[in-house]
Amino acid sequence: MAKTVDPWVRTHALFHMLFMFTNPYAQLPYYFVVAFPQNVGLNTTLEEEDKEIFDLVEKEKLRQYTGLELIASENFTSLAVMEANGSPLTNKYSEGLPGARYYGGNEHIDEIENICRKRALEAFRLDPVVWGVNVQPYSGSTANFSALTALIQPHDRLMGLELASGGHLTHGHQTAKKKISSSSIYFESMPYQVVMETGLIDYEALERNSLLFRPKLLICGASAYPREWDYPRLRKIADAHGAFLMADMAHISGLVAGQEAANPFDFCDVVTTTTHKTLRGPRAGLIFFRKDKNNDLENRVNQAVFPANQGGPHNNTIAAIAVALKQAATPEFRKYAQQVRANSKALAEALTNLGYKLATSGTDNHLVLWDLRPQKLTGSKVERICEMANITVNKNSIHGDKSAVSPGGVRLGTAALTSRSFKEEDFVKVAEFLHRTVQIALDVQEKTSSKMLKDFVIALEGNQDIAQLRNEVEDFAKLFPMPGFDSKTIKAAERIREPVKTTDSLKSVEHHPSTEAIKPASQE
Repeated sequence: MAKTVDPWVRTHALFHMLFMFTNPYAQLPYYFVVAFPQNVGLNTTLEEEDKEIFDLVEKEKLRQYTGLELIASENFTSLAVMEANGSPLTNKYSEGLPGARYYGGNEHIDEIENICRKRALEAFRLDPVVWGVNVQPYSGSTANFSALTALIQPHDRLMGLELASGGHLTHGHQTAKKKISSSSIYFESMPYQVVMETGLIDYEALERNSLLFRPKLLICGASAYPREWDYPRLRKIADAHGAFLMADMAHISGLVAGQEAANPFDFCDVVTTTTHKTLRGPRAGLIFFRKDKNNDLENRVNQAVFPANQGGPHNNTIAAIAVALKQAATPEFRKYAQQVRANSKALAEALTNLGYKLATSGTDNHLVLWDLRPQKLTGSKVERICEMANITVNKNSIHGDKSAVSPGGVRLGTAALTSRSFKEEDFVKVAEFLHRTVQIALDVQEKTSSKMLKDFVIALEGNQDIAQLRNEVEDFAKLFPMPGFDSKTIKAAERIREPVKTTDSLKSVEHHPSTEAIKPASQE
Protein backbone atom coordinates (compact mmCIF):
# COMPACT_ATOMS: atom_id res chain seq x y z
CA MET A 1 0.00 0.00 0.00
CA ALA A 2 1.39 3.42 -0.98
CA LYS A 3 2.45 5.73 1.84
CA THR A 4 0.39 8.87 2.35
CA VAL A 5 2.50 12.02 2.32
CA ASP A 6 1.52 14.63 4.86
CA PRO A 7 -0.02 17.63 2.99
CA TRP A 8 2.16 20.01 5.07
CA VAL A 9 5.34 18.20 3.99
CA ARG A 10 4.16 18.13 0.37
CA THR A 11 3.39 21.89 0.39
CA HIS A 12 6.81 22.70 1.85
CA ALA A 13 8.53 20.38 -0.61
CA LEU A 14 6.88 22.14 -3.56
CA PHE A 15 7.71 25.52 -2.08
CA HIS A 16 11.36 24.64 -1.65
CA MET A 17 11.58 23.11 -5.13
CA LEU A 18 10.32 26.43 -6.49
CA PHE A 19 12.71 28.31 -4.23
CA MET A 20 15.65 26.23 -5.43
CA PHE A 21 14.68 26.79 -9.06
CA THR A 22 14.59 30.57 -8.63
CA ASN A 23 17.44 30.92 -6.11
CA PRO A 24 20.90 29.53 -7.04
CA TYR A 25 22.03 29.86 -3.42
CA ALA A 26 19.33 27.54 -2.08
CA GLN A 27 20.51 24.79 0.26
CA LEU A 28 19.86 21.28 -1.04
CA PRO A 29 20.27 19.54 2.34
CA TYR A 30 17.27 21.47 3.70
CA TYR A 31 15.13 20.07 0.91
CA PHE A 32 16.29 16.57 1.74
CA VAL A 33 15.29 17.03 5.39
CA VAL A 34 11.86 18.48 4.61
CA ALA A 35 10.76 16.36 1.65
CA PHE A 36 12.77 13.18 2.23
CA PRO A 37 13.50 12.76 5.95
CA GLN A 38 14.67 9.20 5.27
CA ASN A 39 17.68 10.68 3.44
CA VAL A 40 18.81 12.93 6.23
CA GLY A 41 22.56 12.69 6.67
CA LEU A 42 23.47 12.12 3.02
CA ASN A 43 24.94 15.60 2.59
CA THR A 44 26.41 16.20 6.02
CA THR A 45 30.10 16.07 6.83
CA LEU A 46 31.72 13.25 8.75
CA GLU A 47 32.25 15.59 11.69
CA GLU A 48 28.52 16.34 11.81
CA GLU A 49 27.27 12.85 10.99
CA ASP A 50 29.58 10.64 13.06
CA LYS A 51 31.63 12.52 15.62
CA GLU A 52 32.94 9.31 17.14
CA ILE A 53 34.64 8.18 13.90
CA PHE A 54 35.67 11.75 13.02
CA ASP A 55 37.48 12.13 16.34
CA LEU A 56 39.34 8.85 15.81
CA VAL A 57 40.42 9.95 12.32
CA GLU A 58 41.75 13.20 13.78
CA LYS A 59 43.57 11.32 16.53
CA GLU A 60 45.17 9.10 13.91
CA LYS A 61 46.29 12.19 11.99
CA LEU A 62 47.90 13.49 15.17
CA ARG A 63 49.59 10.15 15.83
CA GLN A 64 51.08 10.11 12.33
CA TYR A 65 52.23 13.74 12.57
CA THR A 66 53.83 13.48 16.02
CA GLY A 67 55.42 10.06 15.57
CA LEU A 68 58.23 8.40 13.64
CA GLU A 69 56.81 5.92 11.10
CA LEU A 70 59.40 3.23 10.43
CA ILE A 71 57.28 0.29 9.28
CA ALA A 72 58.82 -0.76 5.96
CA SER A 73 55.48 -1.61 4.35
CA GLU A 74 53.90 1.80 5.06
CA ASN A 75 54.13 5.22 3.47
CA PHE A 76 52.35 8.59 3.46
CA THR A 77 50.40 9.10 0.26
CA SER A 78 49.55 12.42 -1.36
CA LEU A 79 46.53 14.66 -0.97
CA ALA A 80 45.62 14.07 -4.63
CA VAL A 81 45.63 10.29 -4.13
CA MET A 82 43.40 10.59 -1.06
CA GLU A 83 41.00 12.90 -2.91
CA ALA A 84 40.61 10.36 -5.71
CA ASN A 85 40.23 7.52 -3.23
CA GLY A 86 37.47 9.37 -1.38
CA SER A 87 35.59 10.41 -4.51
CA PRO A 88 32.06 9.54 -5.77
CA LEU A 89 33.67 6.88 -7.96
CA THR A 90 33.03 4.58 -5.01
CA ASN A 91 29.33 4.61 -5.99
CA LYS A 92 29.79 2.77 -9.29
CA TYR A 93 29.65 -0.97 -9.97
CA SER A 94 31.75 -2.15 -12.92
CA GLU A 95 32.34 -5.90 -13.00
CA GLY A 96 34.41 -6.84 -16.02
CA LEU A 97 37.00 -4.93 -18.01
CA PRO A 98 36.81 -1.65 -19.96
CA GLY A 99 34.52 -2.13 -22.94
CA ALA A 100 33.16 -5.41 -21.55
CA ARG A 101 31.22 -4.59 -18.38
CA TYR A 102 28.24 -6.35 -16.85
CA TYR A 103 26.67 -2.99 -15.92
CA GLY A 104 25.81 0.16 -17.84
CA GLY A 105 26.95 3.69 -17.09
CA ASN A 106 30.67 2.92 -17.14
CA GLU A 107 31.90 5.27 -19.84
CA HIS A 108 33.92 7.38 -17.39
CA ILE A 109 34.98 4.37 -15.33
CA ASP A 110 36.32 2.71 -18.48
CA GLU A 111 38.35 5.79 -19.30
CA ILE A 112 39.80 5.95 -15.78
CA GLU A 113 40.80 2.28 -15.79
CA ASN A 114 42.38 2.57 -19.24
CA ILE A 115 44.36 5.60 -18.08
CA CYS A 116 45.49 3.64 -15.03
CA ARG A 117 46.63 0.69 -17.14
CA LYS A 118 48.49 2.99 -19.52
CA ARG A 119 50.21 4.82 -16.67
CA ALA A 120 51.19 1.55 -15.00
CA LEU A 121 53.10 0.49 -18.09
CA GLU A 122 54.64 3.94 -18.49
CA ALA A 123 55.77 4.16 -14.85
CA PHE A 124 57.82 0.98 -15.29
CA ARG A 125 58.91 1.81 -18.86
CA LEU A 126 57.16 -1.24 -20.38
CA ASP A 127 56.33 -1.87 -24.03
CA PRO A 128 52.51 -2.35 -24.30
CA VAL A 129 53.10 -4.87 -27.08
CA VAL A 130 55.10 -7.08 -24.66
CA TRP A 131 53.40 -6.35 -21.32
CA GLY A 132 49.87 -5.93 -20.03
CA VAL A 133 48.52 -5.15 -16.56
CA ASN A 134 45.43 -5.78 -14.48
CA VAL A 135 44.79 -2.89 -12.05
CA GLN A 136 41.77 -4.35 -10.24
CA PRO A 137 43.26 -6.44 -7.35
CA TYR A 138 42.10 -5.20 -3.96
CA SER A 139 45.48 -5.85 -2.32
CA GLY A 140 48.86 -7.47 -2.80
CA SER A 141 47.67 -10.75 -1.30
CA THR A 142 44.70 -11.03 -3.67
CA ALA A 143 46.97 -10.06 -6.56
CA ASN A 144 49.34 -12.89 -5.62
CA PHE A 145 46.61 -15.50 -5.28
CA SER A 146 45.08 -14.41 -8.58
CA ALA A 147 48.51 -14.71 -10.21
CA LEU A 148 48.90 -18.23 -8.80
CA THR A 149 45.41 -19.11 -10.02
CA ALA A 150 46.37 -17.94 -13.50
CA LEU A 151 49.75 -19.63 -13.67
CA ILE A 152 49.32 -23.08 -12.11
CA GLN A 153 46.68 -25.65 -11.21
CA PRO A 154 45.64 -26.77 -7.70
CA HIS A 155 48.32 -28.99 -6.13
CA ASP A 156 50.96 -27.91 -8.61
CA ARG A 157 54.35 -27.19 -7.04
CA LEU A 158 55.80 -23.78 -6.24
CA MET A 159 58.91 -22.49 -4.49
CA GLY A 160 59.15 -19.19 -2.63
CA LEU A 161 61.46 -17.62 -0.05
CA GLU A 162 60.86 -18.98 3.46
CA LEU A 163 59.03 -16.60 5.81
CA ALA A 164 61.81 -16.76 8.43
CA SER A 165 64.31 -15.86 5.69
CA GLY A 166 62.36 -12.72 4.79
CA GLY A 167 59.70 -14.16 2.48
CA HIS A 168 55.97 -13.44 2.44
CA LEU A 169 53.00 -15.47 3.67
CA THR A 170 51.50 -15.62 0.18
CA HIS A 171 54.59 -17.33 -1.27
CA GLY A 172 53.62 -20.76 0.06
CA HIS A 173 54.07 -20.37 3.82
CA GLN A 174 53.32 -23.35 6.02
CA THR A 175 54.63 -24.79 9.27
CA ALA A 176 55.46 -28.37 10.13
CA LYS A 177 51.95 -28.75 11.57
CA LYS A 178 49.76 -26.44 9.50
CA LYS A 179 49.31 -24.91 6.07
CA ILE A 180 48.97 -21.20 6.85
CA SER A 181 48.46 -19.40 3.54
CA SER A 182 46.04 -20.20 0.72
CA SER A 183 49.19 -20.49 -1.41
CA SER A 184 50.14 -23.60 0.60
CA ILE A 185 46.58 -24.85 1.14
CA TYR A 186 45.77 -25.09 -2.57
CA PHE A 187 49.28 -25.64 -3.93
CA GLU A 188 52.26 -27.74 -2.87
CA SER A 189 55.10 -25.52 -1.68
CA MET A 190 58.75 -25.95 -0.83
CA PRO A 191 60.65 -22.93 0.49
CA TYR A 192 64.17 -21.82 -0.27
CA GLN A 193 66.25 -20.08 2.38
CA VAL A 194 69.11 -17.71 3.11
CA VAL A 195 72.62 -18.74 4.13
CA MET A 196 72.65 -18.83 7.93
CA GLU A 197 76.02 -17.07 8.26
CA THR A 198 75.38 -14.20 5.83
CA GLY A 199 71.61 -13.83 5.56
CA LEU A 200 71.92 -13.83 1.75
CA ILE A 201 69.77 -16.06 -0.44
CA ASP A 202 71.26 -19.52 -0.90
CA TYR A 203 70.96 -19.83 -4.67
CA GLU A 204 73.05 -23.00 -4.72
CA ALA A 205 70.66 -24.80 -2.36
CA LEU A 206 67.68 -23.44 -4.28
CA GLU A 207 69.07 -24.87 -7.51
CA ARG A 208 69.82 -28.26 -5.93
CA ASN A 209 66.40 -28.54 -4.29
CA SER A 210 64.60 -27.49 -7.46
CA LEU A 211 66.11 -30.51 -9.22
CA LEU A 212 64.31 -32.72 -6.69
CA PHE A 213 61.08 -30.74 -6.26
CA ARG A 214 60.64 -29.72 -9.93
CA PRO A 215 58.40 -26.65 -9.37
CA LYS A 216 56.02 -25.27 -11.96
CA LEU A 217 56.34 -21.81 -10.44
CA LEU A 218 59.32 -20.05 -8.89
CA ILE A 219 58.52 -16.93 -6.84
CA CYS A 220 61.02 -14.21 -6.01
CA GLY A 221 60.38 -11.19 -3.84
CA ALA A 222 60.19 -10.69 -0.09
CA SER A 223 58.82 -8.65 2.77
CA ALA A 224 62.02 -8.50 4.85
CA TYR A 225 65.03 -9.00 2.59
CA PRO A 226 67.32 -5.96 2.38
CA ARG A 227 69.38 -7.03 -0.63
CA GLU A 228 69.06 -7.24 -4.42
CA TRP A 229 67.78 -10.26 -6.33
CA ASP A 230 69.76 -12.26 -8.88
CA TYR A 231 67.02 -12.32 -11.52
CA PRO A 232 69.18 -13.87 -14.28
CA ARG A 233 70.04 -16.83 -12.07
CA LEU A 234 66.41 -17.26 -11.00
CA ARG A 235 65.35 -17.23 -14.66
CA LYS A 236 67.89 -19.96 -15.41
CA ILE A 237 66.60 -22.12 -12.55
CA ALA A 238 62.98 -21.67 -13.67
CA ASP A 239 63.82 -22.48 -17.29
CA ALA A 240 65.50 -25.73 -16.24
CA HIS A 241 62.06 -27.00 -15.20
CA GLY A 242 59.89 -25.19 -17.72
CA ALA A 243 58.53 -23.18 -14.79
CA PHE A 244 57.07 -19.71 -14.67
CA LEU A 245 59.08 -17.04 -12.87
CA MET A 246 57.02 -14.58 -10.86
CA ALA A 247 58.35 -11.55 -8.98
CA ASP A 248 56.45 -10.01 -6.09
CA MET A 249 58.00 -6.54 -6.00
CA ALA A 250 55.50 -5.14 -3.47
CA HIS A 251 58.18 -3.67 -1.23
CA ILE A 252 60.48 -2.31 -3.90
CA SER A 253 58.11 -1.27 -6.72
CA GLY A 254 58.69 2.42 -6.00
CA LEU A 255 62.44 1.81 -6.23
CA VAL A 256 61.98 -0.10 -9.50
CA ALA A 257 59.89 2.77 -10.90
CA GLY A 258 62.54 5.22 -9.70
CA GLN A 259 65.31 3.09 -11.24
CA GLU A 260 66.87 2.47 -7.83
CA ALA A 261 66.44 -1.33 -7.88
CA ALA A 262 67.15 -4.11 -10.36
CA ASN A 263 64.38 -4.54 -12.91
CA PRO A 264 62.39 -7.81 -12.56
CA PHE A 265 60.54 -7.18 -15.83
CA ASP A 266 63.64 -8.12 -17.82
CA PHE A 267 63.43 -11.73 -16.64
CA CYS A 268 59.97 -12.57 -15.22
CA ASP A 269 56.73 -13.84 -16.74
CA VAL A 270 54.49 -12.16 -14.17
CA VAL A 271 55.21 -9.31 -11.75
CA THR A 272 52.88 -8.40 -8.88
CA THR A 273 52.97 -5.48 -6.49
CA THR A 274 51.08 -3.55 -3.91
CA THR A 275 50.66 0.16 -4.60
CA HIS A 276 50.96 1.66 -1.10
CA LYS A 277 54.53 0.92 -0.03
CA THR A 278 57.47 2.56 -1.81
CA LEU A 279 55.14 3.32 -4.75
CA ARG A 280 53.31 5.72 -2.37
CA GLY A 281 49.76 5.16 -3.64
CA PRO A 282 46.49 3.85 -2.15
CA ARG A 283 46.12 0.36 -0.70
CA ALA A 284 45.69 -2.00 -3.66
CA GLY A 285 47.55 -4.37 -5.99
CA LEU A 286 48.66 -4.77 -9.61
CA ILE A 287 49.45 -7.80 -11.79
CA PHE A 288 51.73 -7.35 -14.79
CA PHE A 289 51.90 -10.18 -17.34
CA ARG A 290 53.84 -10.89 -20.51
CA LYS A 291 51.84 -10.95 -23.75
CA ASP A 292 54.53 -12.21 -26.13
CA LYS A 293 54.99 -15.88 -25.22
CA ASN A 294 51.86 -17.45 -26.77
CA ASN A 295 50.62 -18.77 -23.40
CA ASP A 296 47.48 -16.63 -23.15
CA LEU A 297 48.61 -15.05 -19.88
CA GLU A 298 46.52 -11.94 -20.51
CA ASN A 299 43.26 -13.86 -20.55
CA ARG A 300 44.35 -16.19 -17.74
CA VAL A 301 45.27 -13.32 -15.40
CA ASN A 302 42.16 -11.28 -16.17
CA GLN A 303 39.91 -14.30 -15.63
CA ALA A 304 41.70 -15.13 -12.38
CA VAL A 305 41.06 -11.65 -10.98
CA PHE A 306 37.41 -11.60 -12.09
CA PRO A 307 35.34 -13.68 -11.85
CA ALA A 308 37.58 -16.25 -10.14
CA ASN A 309 38.72 -14.34 -7.06
CA GLN A 310 37.02 -10.93 -6.93
CA GLY A 311 33.78 -9.13 -7.71
CA GLY A 312 33.46 -5.56 -8.86
CA PRO A 313 36.63 -3.44 -8.81
CA HIS A 314 37.04 -0.48 -6.46
CA ASN A 315 36.89 2.33 -9.01
CA ASN A 316 37.80 5.02 -6.50
CA THR A 317 40.98 3.14 -5.67
CA ILE A 318 41.84 2.56 -9.34
CA ALA A 319 41.58 6.33 -9.89
CA ALA A 320 43.89 6.87 -6.92
CA ILE A 321 46.37 4.33 -8.33
CA ALA A 322 46.34 6.26 -11.61
CA VAL A 323 47.24 9.45 -9.73
CA ALA A 324 50.09 7.72 -7.87
CA LEU A 325 51.44 6.20 -11.10
CA LYS A 326 51.47 9.60 -12.76
CA GLN A 327 53.54 10.87 -9.84
CA ALA A 328 55.83 7.81 -9.99
CA ALA A 329 56.79 8.62 -13.58
CA THR A 330 58.16 12.07 -12.70
CA PRO A 331 61.78 13.17 -12.15
CA GLU A 332 60.76 14.24 -8.63
CA PHE A 333 59.74 10.70 -7.75
CA ARG A 334 63.05 9.38 -8.99
CA LYS A 335 64.80 11.78 -6.60
CA TYR A 336 62.49 10.51 -3.86
CA ALA A 337 63.52 6.88 -4.59
CA GLN A 338 67.18 7.89 -4.48
CA GLN A 339 66.67 9.55 -1.10
CA VAL A 340 64.84 6.49 0.27
CA ARG A 341 67.90 4.36 -0.45
CA ALA A 342 70.33 6.96 0.83
CA ASN A 343 68.36 7.24 4.06
CA SER A 344 68.25 3.48 4.46
CA LYS A 345 72.02 3.24 4.11
CA ALA A 346 72.46 6.11 6.61
CA LEU A 347 70.21 4.36 9.13
CA ALA A 348 72.04 1.06 8.66
CA GLU A 349 75.43 2.71 9.08
CA ALA A 350 74.31 4.62 12.19
CA LEU A 351 73.02 1.45 13.88
CA THR A 352 76.19 -0.41 12.94
CA ASN A 353 78.29 2.38 14.42
CA LEU A 354 76.30 2.04 17.64
CA GLY A 355 77.41 -1.59 17.84
CA TYR A 356 74.38 -3.38 16.44
CA LYS A 357 74.18 -6.36 14.10
CA LEU A 358 72.11 -6.15 10.91
CA ALA A 359 70.88 -9.03 8.78
CA THR A 360 73.13 -9.23 5.67
CA SER A 361 75.31 -6.55 7.35
CA GLY A 362 73.56 -3.73 5.51
CA THR A 363 70.96 -2.84 2.89
CA ASP A 364 70.48 -2.23 -0.83
CA ASN A 365 66.88 -1.03 -0.63
CA HIS A 366 64.45 0.77 1.69
CA LEU A 367 64.58 -1.57 4.67
CA VAL A 368 66.94 -2.51 7.45
CA LEU A 369 66.57 -5.80 9.34
CA TRP A 370 67.84 -5.18 12.87
CA ASP A 371 69.09 -8.28 14.72
CA LEU A 372 68.60 -7.91 18.50
CA ARG A 373 69.62 -11.42 19.48
CA PRO A 374 73.18 -10.37 20.41
CA GLN A 375 71.60 -8.07 23.03
CA LYS A 376 69.45 -11.00 24.24
CA LEU A 377 66.31 -9.02 23.45
CA THR A 378 63.28 -9.93 21.39
CA GLY A 379 61.77 -7.76 18.71
CA SER A 380 58.49 -7.82 20.64
CA LYS A 381 60.00 -6.01 23.62
CA VAL A 382 61.69 -3.30 21.58
CA GLU A 383 58.56 -2.85 19.46
CA ARG A 384 56.53 -2.25 22.62
CA ILE A 385 58.89 0.40 23.98
CA CYS A 386 59.04 2.09 20.58
CA GLU A 387 55.24 2.24 20.48
CA MET A 388 55.14 3.85 23.91
CA ALA A 389 57.64 6.45 22.64
CA ASN A 390 55.58 7.08 19.45
CA ILE A 391 58.05 5.28 17.19
CA THR A 392 56.26 2.77 14.96
CA VAL A 393 58.20 -0.39 14.01
CA ASN A 394 57.36 -4.07 13.71
CA LYS A 395 58.96 -7.12 15.27
CA ASN A 396 60.31 -9.48 12.62
CA SER A 397 61.84 -12.92 12.34
CA ILE A 398 65.56 -13.20 11.67
CA HIS A 399 66.94 -16.25 9.87
CA GLY A 400 67.60 -18.88 12.51
CA ASP A 401 64.74 -17.81 14.79
CA LYS A 402 62.89 -20.69 16.37
CA SER A 403 59.68 -18.78 17.11
CA ALA A 404 57.77 -16.31 14.93
CA VAL A 405 55.75 -15.32 18.01
CA SER A 406 58.86 -14.06 19.77
CA PRO A 407 61.20 -13.09 16.94
CA GLY A 408 64.73 -11.82 17.39
CA GLY A 409 64.57 -8.78 15.19
CA VAL A 410 62.89 -5.54 14.19
CA ARG A 411 62.19 -4.44 10.62
CA LEU A 412 62.79 -0.77 9.82
CA GLY A 413 61.90 1.15 6.67
CA THR A 414 62.71 4.63 5.40
CA ALA A 415 60.00 5.25 2.76
CA ALA A 416 57.45 7.00 5.00
CA LEU A 417 59.82 9.39 6.74
CA THR A 418 61.48 10.19 3.42
CA SER A 419 58.01 11.33 2.30
CA ARG A 420 58.21 13.70 5.29
CA SER A 421 61.45 15.16 3.89
CA PHE A 422 63.86 13.33 6.22
CA LYS A 423 67.45 13.16 5.00
CA GLU A 424 70.52 11.17 6.02
CA GLU A 425 71.40 13.25 9.08
CA ASP A 426 67.81 12.95 10.33
CA PHE A 427 68.06 9.17 10.23
CA VAL A 428 71.20 9.33 12.34
CA LYS A 429 69.02 11.00 14.98
CA VAL A 430 66.37 8.30 14.47
CA ALA A 431 69.05 5.66 15.10
CA GLU A 432 69.91 7.39 18.38
CA PHE A 433 66.28 7.26 19.45
CA LEU A 434 66.16 3.54 18.58
CA HIS A 435 69.35 2.96 20.55
CA ARG A 436 67.74 4.51 23.61
CA THR A 437 64.79 2.11 23.35
CA VAL A 438 67.27 -0.78 23.57
CA GLN A 439 68.95 0.75 26.61
CA ILE A 440 65.57 1.06 28.29
CA ALA A 441 64.69 -2.53 27.35
CA LEU A 442 67.93 -3.87 28.77
CA ASP A 443 67.45 -1.93 31.99
CA VAL A 444 63.86 -3.12 32.46
CA GLN A 445 64.68 -6.71 31.50
CA GLU A 446 67.48 -6.80 34.06
CA LYS A 447 65.06 -5.70 36.79
CA THR A 448 62.36 -8.17 35.72
CA SER A 449 62.90 -11.74 36.82
CA SER A 450 60.39 -13.13 34.31
CA LYS A 451 61.14 -13.56 30.61
CA MET A 452 57.46 -13.27 29.70
CA LEU A 453 56.45 -10.34 27.50
CA LYS A 454 53.37 -9.60 29.62
CA ASP A 455 55.54 -9.16 32.73
CA PHE A 456 57.96 -6.99 30.76
CA VAL A 457 55.06 -4.76 29.60
CA ILE A 458 53.79 -4.39 33.17
CA ALA A 459 57.28 -3.35 34.28
CA LEU A 460 57.25 -0.55 31.66
CA GLU A 461 54.34 1.25 33.30
CA GLY A 462 55.32 4.70 34.55
CA ASN A 463 58.83 4.41 33.12
CA GLN A 464 60.29 7.92 33.14
CA ASP A 465 62.90 7.21 30.49
CA ILE A 466 60.14 6.30 28.02
CA ALA A 467 58.18 9.43 28.93
CA GLN A 468 61.22 11.61 28.29
CA LEU A 469 62.01 9.81 25.04
CA ARG A 470 58.44 10.25 23.80
CA ASN A 471 58.56 13.98 24.47
CA GLU A 472 61.75 14.29 22.44
CA VAL A 473 60.45 12.08 19.62
CA GLU A 474 57.27 14.15 19.28
CA ASP A 475 59.15 17.44 19.32
CA PHE A 476 61.50 16.11 16.64
CA ALA A 477 58.72 14.68 14.44
CA LYS A 478 56.81 17.96 14.44
CA LEU A 479 59.76 19.70 12.80
CA PHE A 480 58.88 17.98 9.50
CA PRO A 481 55.96 18.51 7.07
CA MET A 482 53.10 16.04 6.85
CA PRO A 483 52.03 14.77 3.39
CA GLY A 484 48.34 14.52 2.56
CA PHE A 485 46.90 16.91 5.15
CA ASP A 486 47.68 20.16 6.91
CA SER A 487 48.92 19.46 10.42
CA LYS A 488 47.64 22.87 11.53
CA THR A 489 44.04 21.79 10.89
CA ILE A 490 44.11 18.62 13.01
CA LYS A 491 41.15 18.68 15.37
CA ALA A 492 42.59 16.53 18.11
CA ALA A 493 44.07 17.75 21.35
CA GLU A 494 47.68 16.83 21.94
CA ARG A 495 48.25 14.74 25.03
CA ILE A 496 48.97 16.55 28.28
CA ARG A 497 52.59 15.95 29.17
CA GLU A 498 53.17 14.97 32.73
CA PRO A 499 56.34 16.30 34.39
CA VAL A 500 59.20 13.88 33.96
CA LYS A 501 61.24 13.22 37.07
CA THR A 502 64.87 14.22 36.69
CA THR A 503 67.22 11.30 37.19
CA ASP A 504 70.78 10.55 36.21
CA SER A 505 69.51 8.51 33.26
CA LEU A 506 67.46 11.40 31.84
CA LYS A 507 69.86 13.69 30.09
CA SER A 508 69.66 16.01 27.12
CA VAL A 509 69.74 14.56 23.62
CA GLU A 510 73.27 15.91 23.16
CA HIS A 511 74.58 14.11 26.25
CA HIS A 512 72.38 11.06 26.22
CA PRO A 513 74.13 7.64 26.30
CA SER A 514 72.71 7.06 22.80
CA THR A 515 75.82 8.79 21.48
CA GLU A 516 78.00 6.05 22.89
CA ALA A 517 78.31 2.76 21.02
CA ILE A 518 77.33 -0.32 22.99
CA LYS A 519 79.01 -3.67 22.83
CA PRO A 520 76.72 -6.56 21.85
CA ALA A 521 76.29 -9.23 24.47
CA SER A 522 77.80 -12.54 23.44
CA GLN A 523 75.37 -15.17 22.21
CA GLU A 524 75.22 -18.31 24.26
